[in-house]
Amino acid sequence: MTITTISVPIPEPLYRRLEHIAILTRRPIADMLTSALTAVLPPASDLPEPLADELAGMMWLSDAKLRAATRPTFALQQQKRLHELNDAEDERPLTEVEQAERARLLAEYERSVLRRAQAFAVLTQRGHRTPKYAELANRS
Repeated sequence: MTITTISVPIPEPLYRRLEHIAILTRRPIADMLTSALTAVLPPASDLPEPLADELAGMMWLSDAKLRAATRPTFALQQQKRLHELNDAEDERPLTEVEQAERARLLAEYERSVLRRAQAFAVLTQRGHRTPKYAELANRS
């Protein structure tokens, strides 16, 4: 792996905190910064670029916007239709139109789940409490 060295100005209080943690953990400051950046920037993935960019950009949202992003975006009628298509597939082959609709609904469901998960992850990194499963089930 190629390593690039850069010079970045860091406010003194932040640098002192970083230095203190580096001493406590016996890790070089450069390793700690690399770990922090790795946690903040999502890895390259097979996600569509617009979705990957949206998830990466969530790190910079306000807490209020992140809390709003934890709400499901996959509507009840979409859930119902996806269940209907899944049930139909158990009984017979889906038509091409139904297969396309099912694929679109599955993609939307996955986007909703990924957005919510990323929002919860960022809020957790910021020190906010993560809801328990029962609390999440009541929000759907």
